[in-house]
Parts: sequence; C-alpha cells; structure tokens
Amino acid sequence: MEKKILFPRVGGFLHGGDYNPEQWLDRPDILEEDVRLMKKAGMNSATLGVFSWSALEPAEGEFHFAWLETVIDRLYENGIYTVLSTPSGARPAWLDEAYPEAMRVDRTGMRARHGGRHNHCMSSPVYREKVAVIDRKLAERFGFHPGVIMYHISNEFSGECFCPHCIERFRAYLACRYDNDIEKLNAAWWTAFWSHRYNNFRQIEPPFSNGENSVMGLNMEWKRFTTWNTNDFMKAEIEVLRGVNPDIPVTANLMRLFEGLDYRKMAPDMDVVSWDNYPAFHNDRETLGETFGETAFQHAVMRSLKRGKPFMMMESAPGLVSWQAVNKMKRPGVHLLACLQAIACGSDSVQYFQWRKGRGSYEQFHGAVVDHLGTDDTRVFREVAEVGELLRKIAPAAGTIVKSKAALLFDWDNRWAIADVKAFSQDSKKYEETCIDIWKAFLRLGVDMDVVGSDEDLDGYDVVAAPMLYMLQPGTAENLKRFVGRGGQLLATYCTGYVDREQLCFLGGFPGDGLKEVFGVVSEEIDSLYPSDRNGIALEDGSRWEVRDYAEVLRVRGARVLGRYTDDFYMGTAALTCREYGQGKAYYMAARTAAEQMTPLFERMLADAGIPVRKLPEGVECHVRSGGAGSYAFYINSTSEQAVISGVTGRDLVTDTEVRGELTLPALGAAVLYTQ
Repeated sequence: MEKKILFPRVGGFLHGGDYNPEQWLDRPDILEEDVRLMKKAGMNSATLGVFSWSALEPAEGEFHFAWLETVIDRLYENGIYTVLSTPSGARPAWLDEAYPEAMRVDRTGMRARHGGRHNHCMSSPVYREKVAVIDRKLAERFGFHPGVIMYHISNEFSGECFCPHCIERFRAYLACRYDNDIEKLNAAWWTAFWSHRYNNFRQIEPPFSNGENSVMGLNMEWKRFTTWNTNDFMKAEIEVLRGVNPDIPVTANLMRLFEGLDYRKMAPDMDVVSWDNYPAFHNDRETLGETFGETAFQHAVMRSLKRGKPFMMMESAPGLVSWQAVNKMKRPGVHLLACLQAIACGSDSVQYFQWRKGRGSYEQFHGAVVDHLGTDDTRVFREVAEVGELLRKIAPAAGTIVKSKAALLFDWDNRWAIADVKAFSQDSKKYEETCIDIWKAFLRLGVDMDVVGSDEDLDGYDVVAAPMLYMLQPGTAENLKRFVGRGGQLLATYCTGYVDREQLCFLGGFPGDGLKEVFGVVSEEIDSLYPSDRNGIALEDGSRWEVRDYAEVLRVRGARVLGRYTDDFYMGTAALTCREYGQGKAYYMAARTAAEQMTPLFERMLADAGIPVRKLPEGVECHVRSGGAGSYAFYINSTSEQAVISGVTGRDLVTDTEVRGELTLPALGAAVLYTQ
C-alpha cells in the first residue's frame, strides 16, 4: 500500500496553527519573536489570512498585501510553510455599508446588522463578486510563492439565510429537483394533508419560524438546499483560486458532527478534509477515556469523508478554550495525548487555534501557544514543543492511512429525518449518541470502524453496523443486500427502513424496500418507554440485556430468534434475530440496549468475519496506520493508571525501544509501535 503524502515539501506531519500578524503590525518586535518561538516549538506551518479581510482590503478596491508578503517570506526563510486562507468568513464594515444584501436574513425574516462572523448570504451575487475579487488578488500575489502549500477556504461554514435571493434559489433548486413539475413535489411531500397543496413553485417559501413547518419534505429539502448552496459558494471560491494555480490543494475546516451541513456532499470538492477539534476535556459527565472515545469517533467521521487519504486536524486548543460552559484547563499530559490521537486516527497535521493570544475582543482569553505572558516559559508552550518533537520522531508515519474492515453507517439525511419526525419519544431519539456508543464498543474490542454513508460502496468491509437507519436512500436496500449476500455481517436496529428519501412511509411493513427478506422480520409496532419503564431481553446463553427507550414488536419470517422480551404484553416475542442471507448474516436488534451489553454479539459478528478482536484495558485505544514499508500501531492510555497490553511487538518510536510481547503504558502514556 502506497503512502498518500499530503505535503511532500514538509517531509512529515504539519505542525502549526492560526496566526494573526495583522493584529501586531505595530509591534515588529513581536512579529520577529514569533518566528523564533515557532521554530522552538517545532512548528513548520502557520495558517494566515483567516478573518483578515479588513487588513487586506481596508476600503473597497484598496489592497494592502505587503504586510502579508513580508510575513510569508519571513516564515518561509525559517522553514515554516503557509496555509493561506480566503477571508470570506467575516466581512469588513465597508462591505456591509455599501452592500447590505450581503448580510443574512434570519428565520423570522429579519435582516442582520453588521457584526459577528459566518453570517453572510451565500446567494448574494454582489457578495460572491467581492469574494471573488479578493480571492483572485490573493491567488495572483501568493499562488506561486514556494512557501504557500495549501488554500484554506473561508472558515467553519455554517448557517442559513432566508433573504429574497435565497428564496429564489431555493425555488429554482426545487424546480430542478422535481423536474419542474409541481405535482411531483406535491406527491413527494404528501401535501394533501392539511390542505397544503401548492399550485406552483412560486408559492413555496422556506420554513420561516412563523410559516410552514409541518411539511417534512419542505424541512428536509431546505436543509439539503442549505448544504447545496453552501457547497456552491465554496466551489465558487475554489474555482477562482484554481483558475490562477490549480496545483495548490484546497481544504475547508469542518466542525465535529455538525448538524447544519451534510459534509458528505461537500467533501468531494475538497482536496483534503480538515476539521476543528475541541473536546470538552475534564467535564463532569463522563470519564476522560469516554471523552477521548467520542473524539476518536469524530476523527473517524472526518477520515471516512475521503477514504484512503489522510485528513487534517486544522484547529485544536493548545490549552483551554473560551466559549464552553466551563472552560477547563487541559491537565498535564492531555495535550500530547490528544494530538497523538488525531495522528493515530489518520490526521497528517496537528494545528491550533491560536498561535498568540490577542489583547482584546471576543477570543482574547482563548487558549494559545503563546500566552499574554509572551514567553516560552509556560506549561502550554513546553507541551506544544513536546508535541513538535514527537511529530518529528514519528514523521515516517505521515501519509499512511487507517484501513478498516468494519464500518458504521451514518447519514445526515437520516439524522435530520429522525429529529423532525413526530413519532417515538421526542426526548430520547438520540440517533447520534446511539451511533457513537456502538462505534465506541467496537473500539474497545480493538476495531477501528470507518463511518460511512448508507449509499457508499461497502465492498471493502466485512462487518457493518447500521443503527436506526430510519430513512432508506435510493439504492441503500440493494447496497445492503449485496453486502450480506457476498458474506458480510450486518447489524440493523429498531427504526430501520420506515421511510424513503421523501420521508414517505413504506407500505407492507418495516423495514421496507425489500429489506424484510434480508432480515426475515417485520416490525409491526414500536413501543416508546418512559425512563421508569422496565423490560429486558433474555438471550440463548441465559444472559439478560436491559431494554430502554424503544422496543419493536416483530413478526418473524424466516429468521432465527436469539433473544426474547422478558416483560410486558409482548413478553416472549422476538427481540434479537439473525437470518442467513446469501453467504452472510443479517442481525436485527428490535430494542435499544446499552452498546456495552451487546459486546458478545459484536464479538460473534467479528469472529464470523475473520476480524481479530483485541480486548483492551479500560481507557486504552489502539489505532493502526499502514502504508509504504510497514505499519504503525498507536496505543493511547487516557487513564490515571498504568496499563499493560500483551501480545504486541514492534519498535516504539516514542521511546526508541523494542517491544516483544508486552507493552506497559504509564498513566496518560502512549506508544507508537512500528513493524515491517
């Protein structure tokens, strides 16, 4: 397997962060000191230009690029490369004064005033025009600079706009989506209900807060449109940059499992996927290991957006943040562990927000590599420098990838549909939490699952979990049939196959679209449980799993019953089934149980698929990257206790020692074992 090197000129992992020299142009001594400190911290990159529009173009048509060129030159002369951002994430005041249509309209119909960020209208022709001008100027000035290795498009795309431009684009989008046939839309949206039928596309408005909110098809298509429109805006920026120099790769920084945009629709237009990683470390609701486990899931989501290629951690906090409910400091050792986890999960960069704390405004107390103290004699700076040294040691792993044989299905459309549907229990749907819990249960078995869409190619996987696949996209059922038929092990749960892409219920019983024959069951009813309700599942081996939140009543048609309900009027009926289909097996879990309880089932599926299980100590993760001449096994101990892992061999690149059979990790310790 060949390496997928993102930055050949760097010769390893990217280590850097957001740098705002425009805030310090009156302090040349600080700008000079920044370069010295970056080198001392082991930084080889800096992200410039994020939110710099008013410094680059202080008045319309008046461009000041000399300061930026001086900084890029000085960085490059000292071995530090530039990730150059387009400044479209926040507008200068002159633009809003001259072109108020660039400001968004909210869900109530109110036009925003100047201020904040990420609040521009994606549809505004004049805003797109002004963005194109500044982007082209930047590309022409810096697009062939040897120190510029990547373009960073805008910043953390988000939000929606209800202005007249967006409404017209939405109507045009719908006309295209439904072949300019309003009756197709009426049928798809079931508008005969409550007499909500439309006569033409001009009658359709987005879901204003005081308007139409009861048509699920409208709500869903508005979310799809918002993703489409945002992606169209991003592509417009990319097109300008590539028109000058198509050889510089582009990225846009994403945000965890962000609800508002379907990242799978945006990733194909990026050369590299990047994201901003801000876990709530040391919170009072979970252990540190659980926080690390969920973060690993988020990394897997990003990694899976472009399978077979490293991603980037574009932002992370070197210390605390300033915007969480409680802004805890990272405890000693946690920063290095978090950075190494990103690398372990497939990132080829460790980058921070921010390099140096600003003196004022909104993020003046957000963590940074260089504090207001302004020296390298701080705990945070020393820990960042330690990360820089570690990245140098493990540099040969850059360009390798995580190659998994197991996957979890997660769809944004499905997420939106479950959240919107008036059914089940409104307070306990928990689609995201259910997916994360199952993913983490596999991780505890040493299996690093990808997180993919239900319509994606599953040929590379042998085990697939599909929790709460309420909406079936066109082709999803056939995709799953092929997967099981060729020998795959598939797990589905309650709420599978209730509606199609238009959110119309399948007739003839759930799961629909032909999946009943795959699983050998029909879901007749679903019971929503109060927190005080009690039920369970009795398994063949005599064990019992607790049921909470949801329990489907099944008709079994050809499946083997592995577990039965223990209580209520459906006591004794099927709760867990398995059907052999083709060369594989399709499991159906009709009730919600804790993922940890289901571990024996996961082990059974992995064994049948020939995927080895490695039960790791509590709070220990293992991720493997491979490519080139060997593989790299990353072991991360996020507990306060020493951990011992047996059956491992390799050269630990962290300590430069050989490991033969047993690895001892100290508290908050890590190892990177290289084997050929």
